[in-house]
Amino acid sequence: MRGAVLLVVLLLLITPLYLIIRTAEAGSDLFDLFFRWRNAEIWGRTILLCVSVTTTCTMIAVPLAWLIERTDLPMRRFWSITAALPLVIPSYVYAYLFIVTFGPKGLLQQWLAPLGVERLPDIQGFWGALIVLSLIGYPYIYLSVRAALRNLDPNLSEAARSLGLSTRQAFWQIELPQLRPAIVAGGLLVALYALRDFGAVTMLRYSTFTRVIYVQYQSFFSRSQAAALAFQLVLIALIVLYAEHRTRGRARYQRISVGVARKRKRIELGRLKLPALLFTGSVVIFSLIIPAASLIYWVVRGLTQQSGMREVAGQANIVDVWSLWEPALNSVTASGLAAFITVIAAIPVSILIVKSKDKYSEFVEELSYAAYALPGLVVALALVWFGANYALPIYQTLPLLLAGYVILFIPQAIGNIRASLLQMSPHVEEAGRTLGENGAGVLRKITLPIIRPGLFAGGALVFLTAMKELPATLLLSPTGYNTLAVEVWTNISEAFFAQAAIPTLLLLILSSVPLAFLNARQ
Repeated sequence: MRGAVLLVVLLLLITPLYLIIRTAEAGSDLFDLFFRWRNAEIWGRTILLCVSVTTTCTMIAVPLAWLIERTDLPMRRFWSITAALPLVIPSYVYAYLFIVTFGPKGLLQQWLAPLGVERLPDIQGFWGALIVLSLIGYPYIYLSVRAALRNLDPNLSEAARSLGLSTRQAFWQIELPQLRPAIVAGGLLVALYALRDFGAVTMLRYSTFTRVIYVQYQSFFSRSQAAALAFQLVLIALIVLYAEHRTRGRARYQRISVGVARKRKRIELGRLKLPALLFTGSVVIFSLIIPAASLIYWVVRGLTQQSGMREVAGQANIVDVWSLWEPALNSVTASGLAAFITVIAAIPVSILIVKSKDKYSEFVEELSYAAYALPGLVVALALVWFGANYALPIYQTLPLLLAGYVILFIPQAIGNIRASLLQMSPHVEEAGRTLGENGAGVLRKITLPIIRPGLFAGGALVFLTAMKELPATLLLSPTGYNTLAVEVWTNISEAFFAQAAIPTLLLLILSSVPLAFLNARQ
Protein backbone atom coordinates (compact mmCIF):
# COMPACT_ATOMS: atom_id res chain seq x y z
CA MET A 1 0.00 0.00 0.00
CA ARG A 2 2.76 2.44 0.93
CA GLY A 3 4.64 1.59 -2.26
CA ALA A 4 1.63 2.45 -4.43
CA VAL A 5 1.20 5.74 -2.59
CA LEU A 6 4.88 6.55 -3.11
CA LEU A 7 4.53 6.11 -6.89
CA VAL A 8 1.60 8.55 -6.90
CA VAL A 9 3.61 11.04 -4.80
CA LEU A 10 6.57 10.89 -7.20
CA LEU A 11 4.26 11.55 -10.13
CA LEU A 12 2.66 14.51 -8.38
CA LEU A 13 6.07 16.01 -7.50
CA ILE A 14 7.07 16.45 -11.16
CA THR A 15 5.14 19.71 -11.54
CA PRO A 16 6.47 21.38 -8.35
CA LEU A 17 10.01 20.38 -9.37
CA TYR A 18 9.50 21.97 -12.78
CA LEU A 19 8.16 25.17 -11.20
CA ILE A 20 11.13 25.36 -8.83
CA ILE A 21 13.60 25.05 -11.68
CA ARG A 22 11.79 27.63 -13.83
CA THR A 23 11.38 30.07 -10.96
CA ALA A 24 15.04 29.76 -9.97
CA GLU A 25 15.97 30.99 -13.43
CA ALA A 26 14.65 34.44 -12.42
CA GLY A 27 17.67 34.97 -10.18
CA SER A 28 17.73 38.43 -8.58
CA ASP A 29 14.29 39.30 -10.02
CA LEU A 30 12.58 36.62 -7.91
CA PHE A 31 11.45 38.99 -5.12
CA ASP A 32 9.91 41.38 -7.62
CA LEU A 33 8.04 38.55 -9.32
CA PHE A 34 6.31 37.56 -6.07
CA PHE A 35 5.56 40.97 -4.54
CA ARG A 36 4.29 43.16 -7.33
CA TRP A 37 1.20 45.23 -6.58
CA ARG A 38 -0.52 43.74 -9.62
CA ASN A 39 -0.23 40.32 -7.99
CA ALA A 40 -2.40 41.54 -5.08
CA GLU A 41 -5.14 42.45 -7.56
CA ILE A 42 -4.95 39.00 -9.14
CA TRP A 43 -5.09 37.42 -5.66
CA GLY A 44 -8.23 39.39 -4.84
CA ARG A 45 -10.04 38.50 -8.07
CA THR A 46 -9.10 34.84 -7.84
CA ILE A 47 -10.12 34.38 -4.19
CA LEU A 48 -13.36 36.31 -4.67
CA LEU A 49 -14.38 34.10 -7.56
CA CYS A 50 -13.33 30.91 -5.75
CA VAL A 51 -15.33 31.69 -2.58
CA SER A 52 -18.37 32.96 -4.47
CA VAL A 53 -18.57 29.96 -6.80
CA THR A 54 -18.14 27.45 -3.97
CA THR A 55 -20.85 29.09 -1.86
CA THR A 56 -23.29 29.33 -4.76
CA CYS A 57 -22.71 25.71 -5.81
CA THR A 58 -23.32 24.50 -2.25
CA MET A 59 -26.58 26.45 -2.01
CA ILE A 60 -27.74 24.82 -5.26
CA ALA A 61 -26.45 21.27 -4.85
CA VAL A 62 -27.36 20.32 -1.27
CA PRO A 63 -31.13 21.03 -1.46
CA LEU A 64 -31.22 19.62 -4.99
CA ALA A 65 -29.64 16.31 -3.92
CA TRP A 66 -31.89 16.08 -0.85
CA LEU A 67 -35.07 16.70 -2.86
CA ILE A 68 -34.17 14.09 -5.47
CA GLU A 69 -32.89 11.43 -3.08
CA ARG A 70 -35.12 11.86 -0.03
CA THR A 71 -38.53 13.15 -1.12
CA ASP A 72 -41.44 12.16 -3.35
CA LEU A 73 -40.48 14.80 -5.91
CA PRO A 74 -42.23 14.00 -9.22
CA MET A 75 -40.02 12.81 -12.12
CA ARG A 76 -37.15 12.02 -9.77
CA ARG A 77 -35.41 9.72 -12.29
CA PHE A 78 -35.43 12.50 -14.89
CA TRP A 79 -34.15 15.12 -12.45
CA SER A 80 -31.47 12.79 -11.07
CA ILE A 81 -29.95 12.40 -14.54
CA THR A 82 -30.37 15.91 -15.91
CA ALA A 83 -29.14 17.60 -12.71
CA ALA A 84 -25.71 16.04 -13.20
CA LEU A 85 -25.42 16.57 -16.96
CA PRO A 86 -24.09 20.19 -16.87
CA LEU A 87 -20.85 18.62 -15.68
CA VAL A 88 -20.18 17.37 -19.23
CA ILE A 89 -20.16 20.88 -20.74
CA PRO A 90 -16.64 22.36 -21.10
CA SER A 91 -16.35 25.76 -19.45
CA TYR A 92 -15.22 27.44 -22.66
CA VAL A 93 -18.24 26.04 -24.53
CA TYR A 94 -20.68 27.05 -21.79
CA ALA A 95 -19.17 30.54 -21.59
CA TYR A 96 -19.53 31.01 -25.34
CA LEU A 97 -23.12 29.74 -25.29
CA PHE A 98 -23.80 32.07 -22.37
CA ILE A 99 -22.42 35.06 -24.29
CA VAL A 100 -24.21 34.37 -27.59
CA THR A 101 -27.49 33.75 -25.73
CA PHE A 102 -27.56 36.44 -23.02
CA GLY A 103 -25.00 38.91 -24.33
CA PRO A 104 -25.82 42.50 -25.36
CA LYS A 105 -26.55 41.38 -28.93
CA GLY A 106 -27.25 37.70 -28.25
CA LEU A 107 -30.14 35.45 -29.16
CA LEU A 108 -32.29 36.70 -26.26
CA GLN A 109 -31.91 40.29 -27.44
CA GLN A 110 -32.90 39.26 -30.96
CA TRP A 111 -36.05 37.61 -29.61
CA LEU A 112 -36.86 40.72 -27.55
CA ALA A 113 -36.12 43.16 -30.37
CA PRO A 114 -39.81 43.37 -31.45
CA LEU A 115 -40.54 44.63 -27.93
CA GLY A 116 -38.10 47.50 -28.37
CA VAL A 117 -35.11 45.96 -26.57
CA GLU A 118 -32.07 47.10 -28.54
CA ARG A 119 -29.29 45.96 -26.19
CA LEU A 120 -29.01 43.83 -23.05
CA PRO A 121 -26.58 44.59 -20.18
CA ASP A 122 -23.01 43.39 -20.53
CA ILE A 123 -22.59 40.00 -18.82
CA GLN A 124 -18.81 39.72 -18.95
CA GLY A 125 -16.57 40.09 -15.93
CA PHE A 126 -17.05 38.74 -12.40
CA TRP A 127 -20.81 38.14 -12.50
CA GLY A 128 -20.67 36.29 -15.78
CA ALA A 129 -17.83 34.08 -14.54
CA LEU A 130 -19.71 33.43 -11.28
CA ILE A 131 -22.90 32.38 -13.07
CA VAL A 132 -21.14 30.16 -15.61
CA LEU A 133 -18.83 28.37 -13.15
CA SER A 134 -21.67 27.89 -10.63
CA LEU A 135 -24.03 26.36 -13.18
CA ILE A 136 -21.43 23.88 -14.43
CA GLY A 137 -19.72 23.32 -11.06
CA TYR A 138 -22.58 22.44 -8.71
CA PRO A 139 -22.73 18.78 -9.95
CA TYR A 140 -19.43 18.12 -8.15
CA ILE A 141 -21.20 18.69 -4.83
CA TYR A 142 -24.51 17.23 -6.02
CA LEU A 143 -22.99 13.86 -6.96
CA SER A 144 -20.96 13.65 -3.76
CA VAL A 145 -23.91 14.56 -1.51
CA ARG A 146 -26.28 12.25 -3.36
CA ALA A 147 -23.90 9.30 -2.95
CA ALA A 148 -23.57 10.13 0.76
CA LEU A 149 -27.35 10.34 1.21
CA ARG A 150 -27.68 6.81 -0.12
CA ASN A 151 -25.27 5.52 2.52
CA LEU A 152 -26.74 7.32 5.55
CA ASP A 153 -28.36 5.22 8.23
CA PRO A 154 -32.14 5.82 7.87
CA ASN A 155 -32.73 4.85 11.49
CA LEU A 156 -31.17 8.09 12.75
CA SER A 157 -33.50 10.53 11.01
CA GLU A 158 -36.54 8.28 11.54
CA ALA A 159 -35.75 8.01 15.25
CA ALA A 160 -35.41 11.80 15.41
CA ARG A 161 -38.84 12.28 13.84
CA SER A 162 -40.34 9.70 16.21
CA LEU A 163 -39.03 11.83 19.08
CA GLY A 164 -40.96 14.85 17.87
CA LEU A 165 -38.58 16.56 15.47
CA SER A 166 -40.04 17.87 12.22
CA THR A 167 -38.59 16.89 8.85
CA ARG A 168 -36.76 20.21 8.63
CA GLN A 169 -35.36 19.88 12.15
CA ALA A 170 -34.26 16.29 11.49
CA PHE A 171 -32.43 17.41 8.37
CA TRP A 172 -30.57 20.30 10.04
CA GLN A 173 -29.75 18.46 13.28
CA ILE A 174 -29.22 14.87 12.09
CA GLU A 175 -28.66 14.53 8.35
CA LEU A 176 -26.74 17.71 7.49
CA PRO A 177 -23.91 17.05 10.01
CA GLN A 178 -23.60 13.52 8.58
CA LEU A 179 -23.33 14.99 5.08
CA ARG A 180 -20.48 17.32 5.99
CA PRO A 181 -17.68 15.10 4.55
CA ALA A 182 -19.47 14.85 1.21
CA ILE A 183 -20.26 18.59 1.11
CA VAL A 184 -16.69 19.49 2.02
CA ALA A 185 -15.25 17.02 -0.51
CA GLY A 186 -17.45 18.32 -3.31
CA GLY A 187 -16.92 21.93 -2.25
CA LEU A 188 -13.16 21.41 -2.31
CA LEU A 189 -13.38 20.18 -5.91
CA VAL A 190 -15.50 23.19 -6.85
CA ALA A 191 -13.08 25.61 -5.21
CA LEU A 192 -10.07 24.07 -6.93
CA TYR A 193 -11.98 23.93 -10.23
CA ALA A 194 -12.70 27.66 -9.95
CA LEU A 195 -9.03 28.29 -9.22
CA ARG A 196 -7.75 26.41 -12.26
CA ASP A 197 -10.44 27.21 -14.83
CA PHE A 198 -9.13 28.89 -17.94
CA GLY A 199 -11.86 28.69 -20.58
CA ALA A 200 -14.69 30.55 -18.82
CA VAL A 201 -12.59 33.36 -17.31
CA THR A 202 -10.88 33.91 -20.66
CA MET A 203 -14.12 34.03 -22.65
CA LEU A 204 -15.72 36.32 -20.04
CA ARG A 205 -12.63 38.54 -19.65
CA TYR A 206 -12.12 38.09 -15.93
CA SER A 207 -8.39 37.97 -15.19
CA THR A 208 -7.62 35.37 -12.56
CA PHE A 209 -4.28 33.62 -12.11
CA THR A 210 -4.96 31.05 -14.84
CA ARG A 211 -5.60 33.63 -17.53
CA VAL A 212 -2.54 35.68 -16.57
CA ILE A 213 -0.35 32.55 -16.45
CA TYR A 214 -1.50 31.59 -19.95
CA VAL A 215 -0.57 35.02 -21.30
CA GLN A 216 2.86 34.80 -19.67
CA TYR A 217 3.52 31.31 -21.02
CA GLN A 218 2.70 32.53 -24.52
CA SER A 219 5.72 34.82 -24.21
CA PHE A 220 8.98 32.92 -24.56
CA PHE A 221 10.69 35.53 -22.36
CA SER A 222 8.31 35.30 -19.38
CA ARG A 223 8.51 31.66 -18.29
CA SER A 224 10.00 32.57 -14.89
CA GLN A 225 7.23 35.07 -14.16
CA ALA A 226 4.62 32.52 -15.22
CA ALA A 227 6.20 29.97 -12.86
CA ALA A 228 6.11 32.50 -10.02
CA LEU A 229 2.43 33.13 -10.70
CA ALA A 230 1.79 29.38 -10.73
CA PHE A 231 3.51 29.10 -7.34
CA GLN A 232 1.16 31.73 -5.95
CA LEU A 233 -1.79 29.78 -7.34
CA VAL A 234 -0.51 26.69 -5.49
CA LEU A 235 -0.31 28.80 -2.33
CA ILE A 236 -3.99 29.73 -2.69
CA ALA A 237 -4.77 26.05 -3.16
CA LEU A 238 -2.92 25.25 0.07
CA ILE A 239 -4.96 27.90 1.88
CA VAL A 240 -8.13 26.27 0.55
CA LEU A 241 -6.86 22.86 1.69
CA TYR A 242 -6.11 24.21 5.17
CA ALA A 243 -9.61 25.68 5.41
CA GLU A 244 -11.05 22.33 4.29
CA HIS A 245 -8.96 20.50 6.87
CA ARG A 246 -10.20 22.80 9.63
CA THR A 247 -13.81 22.44 8.47
CA ARG A 248 -13.58 18.66 8.34
CA GLY A 249 -13.04 18.37 12.08
CA ARG A 250 -12.64 15.13 14.01
CA ALA A 251 -16.22 13.93 14.02
CA ARG A 252 -17.14 10.35 13.14
CA TYR A 253 -19.58 9.71 10.32
CA GLN A 254 -19.82 5.95 9.96
CA ARG A 255 -22.75 3.87 11.19
CA ILE A 256 -22.50 2.71 14.74
CA SER A 257 -24.57 -0.38 13.88
CA VAL A 258 -24.80 -2.65 10.88
CA GLY A 259 -28.36 -1.60 10.08
CA VAL A 260 -30.96 -3.36 7.98
CA ALA A 261 -31.08 -3.36 4.18
CA ARG A 262 -34.51 -1.97 3.44
CA LYS A 263 -36.18 0.55 1.22
CA ARG A 264 -36.17 4.04 2.66
CA LYS A 265 -39.53 5.74 3.09
CA ARG A 266 -39.65 8.95 1.10
CA ILE A 267 -40.67 12.24 2.67
CA GLU A 268 -43.94 13.68 1.38
CA LEU A 269 -43.54 17.28 0.25
CA GLY A 270 -47.23 18.15 0.36
CA ARG A 271 -47.74 21.87 -0.26
CA LEU A 272 -44.01 22.29 -0.90
CA LYS A 273 -44.12 20.06 -3.97
CA LEU A 274 -44.70 22.95 -6.39
CA PRO A 275 -41.89 25.17 -4.98
CA ALA A 276 -39.59 22.12 -5.02
CA LEU A 277 -40.45 21.49 -8.67
CA LEU A 278 -39.87 25.16 -9.52
CA PHE A 279 -36.47 25.13 -7.83
CA THR A 280 -35.36 21.86 -9.44
CA GLY A 281 -36.73 22.83 -12.84
CA SER A 282 -35.09 26.26 -12.74
CA VAL A 283 -31.69 24.75 -12.00
CA VAL A 284 -31.99 22.26 -14.85
CA ILE A 285 -33.38 24.85 -17.28
CA PHE A 286 -30.61 27.40 -16.77
CA SER A 287 -27.77 24.90 -16.40
CA LEU A 288 -28.76 22.46 -19.16
CA ILE A 289 -31.87 23.19 -21.23
CA ILE A 290 -31.01 26.74 -22.34
CA PRO A 291 -27.39 25.98 -23.33
CA ALA A 292 -28.57 22.76 -25.03
CA ALA A 293 -31.19 24.71 -27.01
CA SER A 294 -28.56 27.28 -27.99
CA LEU A 295 -26.23 24.49 -29.07
CA ILE A 296 -28.95 22.87 -31.17
CA TYR A 297 -29.55 26.23 -32.84
CA TRP A 298 -25.88 26.40 -33.80
CA VAL A 299 -25.89 22.76 -34.96
CA VAL A 300 -28.81 23.48 -37.30
CA ARG A 301 -27.10 26.65 -38.47
CA GLY A 302 -23.88 24.75 -39.05
CA LEU A 303 -25.62 22.03 -41.06
CA THR A 304 -27.39 24.72 -43.10
CA GLN A 305 -24.07 26.42 -43.77
CA GLN A 306 -22.57 23.11 -44.80
CA SER A 307 -25.37 22.53 -47.31
CA GLY A 308 -24.96 26.01 -48.77
CA MET A 309 -21.16 25.83 -48.90
CA ARG A 310 -21.27 22.48 -50.66
CA GLU A 311 -23.34 24.04 -53.41
CA VAL A 312 -21.15 27.14 -53.71
CA ALA A 313 -17.62 26.15 -52.75
CA GLY A 314 -17.43 22.36 -52.72
CA GLN A 315 -16.08 20.61 -49.61
CA ALA A 316 -13.50 23.17 -48.45
CA ASN A 317 -13.60 24.00 -44.70
CA ILE A 318 -16.65 21.81 -44.19
CA VAL A 319 -17.05 19.76 -41.02
CA ASP A 320 -17.64 16.19 -42.14
CA VAL A 321 -19.54 14.36 -39.43
CA TRP A 322 -17.94 11.06 -40.37
CA SER A 323 -14.47 12.59 -40.01
CA LEU A 324 -15.20 12.97 -36.28
CA TRP A 325 -15.17 9.19 -35.77
CA GLU A 326 -11.44 9.04 -35.02
CA PRO A 327 -11.38 12.04 -32.61
CA ALA A 328 -14.40 10.58 -30.82
CA LEU A 329 -12.72 7.19 -30.44
CA ASN A 330 -9.52 8.84 -29.21
CA SER A 331 -11.45 10.89 -26.65
CA VAL A 332 -13.33 7.89 -25.26
CA THR A 333 -10.21 5.70 -25.15
CA ALA A 334 -8.02 8.24 -23.38
CA SER A 335 -10.74 9.31 -20.93
CA GLY A 336 -11.74 5.73 -20.11
CA LEU A 337 -8.16 4.69 -19.43
CA ALA A 338 -7.62 7.84 -17.38
CA ALA A 339 -10.70 7.14 -15.24
CA PHE A 340 -9.64 3.53 -14.57
CA ILE A 341 -6.00 4.35 -13.76
CA THR A 342 -6.91 7.37 -11.62
CA VAL A 343 -9.40 5.43 -9.49
CA ILE A 344 -6.87 2.61 -8.99
CA ALA A 345 -4.25 5.17 -7.93
CA ALA A 346 -6.72 6.99 -5.67
CA ILE A 347 -7.74 3.91 -3.65
CA PRO A 348 -4.48 3.48 -1.65
CA VAL A 349 -4.12 7.26 -1.28
CA SER A 350 -7.66 7.58 0.08
CA ILE A 351 -7.17 4.67 2.49
CA LEU A 352 -3.94 6.24 3.76
CA ILE A 353 -5.64 9.61 4.26
CA VAL A 354 -8.57 8.12 6.20
CA LYS A 355 -6.75 5.44 8.20
CA SER A 356 -3.54 7.30 9.01
CA LYS A 357 -3.44 10.60 10.86
CA ASP A 358 0.28 11.29 10.60
CA LYS A 359 2.14 14.09 8.82
CA TYR A 360 2.88 11.91 5.80
CA SER A 361 -0.79 11.29 5.05
CA GLU A 362 -1.54 15.01 5.40
CA PHE A 363 1.31 15.81 3.02
CA VAL A 364 0.02 13.31 0.44
CA GLU A 365 -3.50 14.71 0.64
CA GLU A 366 -2.40 18.33 0.31
CA LEU A 367 -0.03 17.49 -2.56
CA SER A 368 -2.74 15.70 -4.54
CA TYR A 369 -5.27 18.50 -4.15
CA ALA A 370 -2.70 21.25 -4.80
CA ALA A 371 -1.90 19.67 -8.17
CA TYR A 372 -5.57 19.99 -9.15
CA ALA A 373 -5.41 23.76 -8.71
CA LEU A 374 -2.71 24.07 -11.37
CA PRO A 375 -3.81 24.91 -14.91
CA GLY A 376 -3.57 22.01 -17.30
CA LEU A 377 -1.10 24.10 -19.28
CA VAL A 378 1.42 24.13 -16.39
CA VAL A 379 1.10 20.39 -15.72
CA ALA A 380 1.45 19.66 -19.44
CA LEU A 381 4.60 21.78 -19.76
CA ALA A 382 6.07 20.07 -16.70
CA LEU A 383 5.48 16.64 -18.23
CA VAL A 384 6.84 17.77 -21.61
CA TRP A 385 10.00 18.91 -19.79
CA PHE A 386 10.18 15.63 -17.85
CA GLY A 387 9.56 13.47 -20.92
CA ALA A 388 12.05 15.28 -23.13
CA ASN A 389 14.83 15.21 -20.49
CA TYR A 390 14.28 12.10 -18.37
CA ALA A 391 11.70 9.81 -20.01
CA LEU A 392 12.31 10.04 -23.75
CA PRO A 393 10.72 6.62 -24.57
CA ILE A 394 7.29 7.87 -23.44
CA TYR A 395 7.67 11.39 -24.84
CA GLN A 396 4.67 12.27 -27.06
CA THR A 397 2.94 8.96 -26.26
CA LEU A 398 -0.43 8.08 -24.74
CA PRO A 399 1.07 7.07 -21.33
CA LEU A 400 2.40 10.61 -20.86
CA LEU A 401 -1.05 12.05 -21.63
CA LEU A 402 -2.60 9.64 -19.13
CA ALA A 403 -0.04 10.70 -16.52
CA GLY A 404 -1.15 14.29 -17.01
CA TYR A 405 -4.78 13.29 -16.52
CA VAL A 406 -3.93 11.42 -13.31
CA ILE A 407 -2.10 14.46 -11.88
CA LEU A 408 -4.94 16.81 -12.80
CA PHE A 409 -7.94 14.73 -11.78
CA ILE A 410 -6.93 12.39 -8.96
CA PRO A 411 -8.55 14.71 -6.33
CA GLN A 412 -11.94 14.03 -7.96
CA ALA A 413 -11.53 10.32 -7.26
CA ILE A 414 -9.99 10.85 -3.81
CA GLY A 415 -12.80 13.15 -2.67
CA ASN A 416 -15.56 10.65 -3.45
CA ILE A 417 -13.67 7.60 -2.20
CA ARG A 418 -12.69 9.33 1.04
CA ALA A 419 -16.29 10.38 1.69
CA SER A 420 -17.39 6.74 1.31
CA LEU A 421 -14.58 5.47 3.54
CA LEU A 422 -15.50 7.93 6.29
CA GLN A 423 -19.01 6.47 6.39
CA MET A 424 -17.75 2.88 6.72
CA SER A 425 -17.40 1.49 10.22
CA PRO A 426 -13.87 0.22 10.97
CA HIS A 427 -15.44 -2.69 12.86
CA VAL A 428 -16.53 -4.22 9.54
CA GLU A 429 -12.93 -4.58 8.41
CA GLU A 430 -11.89 -5.84 11.83
CA ALA A 431 -14.56 -8.54 11.62
CA GLY A 432 -13.17 -9.63 8.26
CA ARG A 433 -9.69 -10.01 9.70
CA THR A 434 -10.96 -12.05 12.64
CA LEU A 435 -12.52 -14.43 10.10
CA GLY A 436 -9.11 -15.11 8.57
CA GLU A 437 -8.94 -12.62 5.71
CA ASN A 438 -5.65 -10.84 5.07
CA GLY A 439 -5.37 -7.17 4.11
CA ALA A 440 -5.85 -7.83 0.39
CA GLY A 441 -8.86 -10.05 1.05
CA VAL A 442 -10.51 -7.48 3.29
CA LEU A 443 -9.92 -4.80 0.64
CA ARG A 444 -11.37 -6.93 -2.18
CA LYS A 445 -14.30 -8.55 -0.38
CA ILE A 446 -15.35 -5.89 2.14
CA THR A 447 -13.91 -2.41 1.58
CA LEU A 448 -14.28 -2.09 -2.21
CA PRO A 449 -17.91 -3.33 -2.34
CA ILE A 450 -18.91 -0.92 0.43
CA ILE A 451 -17.25 2.12 -1.16
CA ARG A 452 -18.41 1.17 -4.67
CA PRO A 453 -20.68 4.27 -5.00
CA GLY A 454 -17.66 6.48 -4.35
CA LEU A 455 -15.57 4.52 -6.86
CA PHE A 456 -18.18 4.88 -9.60
CA ALA A 457 -18.80 8.55 -8.83
CA GLY A 458 -15.07 9.32 -8.83
CA GLY A 459 -14.47 7.40 -12.05
CA ALA A 460 -17.38 9.15 -13.76
CA LEU A 461 -16.07 12.57 -12.74
CA VAL A 462 -12.58 11.77 -14.02
CA PHE A 463 -13.98 10.49 -17.34
CA LEU A 464 -16.12 13.58 -17.85
CA THR A 465 -13.35 16.02 -16.97
CA ALA A 466 -10.76 14.22 -19.11
CA MET A 467 -13.15 14.30 -22.09
CA LYS A 468 -13.24 18.10 -22.04
CA GLU A 469 -9.68 18.83 -20.85
CA LEU A 470 -7.98 21.06 -23.40
CA PRO A 471 -4.47 22.43 -22.56
CA ALA A 472 -3.03 19.10 -21.37
CA THR A 473 -4.54 17.30 -24.35
CA LEU A 474 -3.11 19.83 -26.82
CA LEU A 475 0.46 19.52 -25.48
CA LEU A 476 0.67 15.88 -24.38
CA SER A 477 -1.25 14.01 -27.08
CA PRO A 478 0.81 11.85 -29.44
CA THR A 479 1.43 13.28 -32.88
CA GLY A 480 -1.76 13.03 -34.92
CA TYR A 481 -3.84 12.00 -31.88
CA ASN A 482 -6.76 14.39 -32.30
CA THR A 483 -9.69 14.56 -29.85
CA LEU A 484 -13.11 16.16 -29.81
CA ALA A 485 -11.98 18.81 -27.32
CA VAL A 486 -9.24 19.91 -29.73
CA GLU A 487 -11.73 19.98 -32.61
CA VAL A 488 -14.12 22.17 -30.61
CA TRP A 489 -11.47 24.61 -29.39
CA THR A 490 -9.92 24.98 -32.85
CA ASN A 491 -13.21 26.13 -34.31
CA ILE A 492 -14.19 28.34 -31.33
CA SER A 493 -10.82 30.09 -31.28
CA GLU A 494 -11.30 30.94 -34.97
CA ALA A 495 -14.91 32.12 -34.34
CA PHE A 496 -16.33 29.26 -36.43
CA PHE A 497 -18.87 28.22 -33.80
CA ALA A 498 -21.35 26.85 -36.30
CA GLN A 499 -18.66 24.40 -37.38
CA ALA A 500 -17.75 23.74 -33.73
CA ALA A 501 -21.34 22.88 -32.80
CA ILE A 502 -21.33 19.38 -34.30
CA PRO A 503 -18.18 18.09 -32.51
CA THR A 504 -19.42 19.85 -29.36
CA LEU A 505 -22.72 17.98 -29.52
CA LEU A 506 -20.90 14.68 -30.06
CA LEU A 507 -18.59 15.46 -27.13
CA LEU A 508 -21.55 16.12 -24.83
CA ILE A 509 -23.40 12.98 -25.94
CA LEU A 510 -20.40 10.72 -25.36
CA SER A 511 -19.73 12.35 -22.00
CA SER A 512 -23.35 12.00 -20.93
CA VAL A 513 -23.62 8.25 -21.49
CA PRO A 514 -21.53 7.05 -18.51
CA LEU A 515 -23.02 9.72 -16.24
CA ALA A 516 -26.57 8.73 -17.21
CA PHE A 517 -25.68 5.05 -16.66
CA LEU A 518 -24.28 5.85 -13.23
CA ASN A 519 -27.41 7.76 -12.21
CA ALA A 520 -29.74 5.09 -13.60
CA ARG A 521 -27.85 2.36 -11.78
CA GLN A 522 -28.03 4.29 -8.51
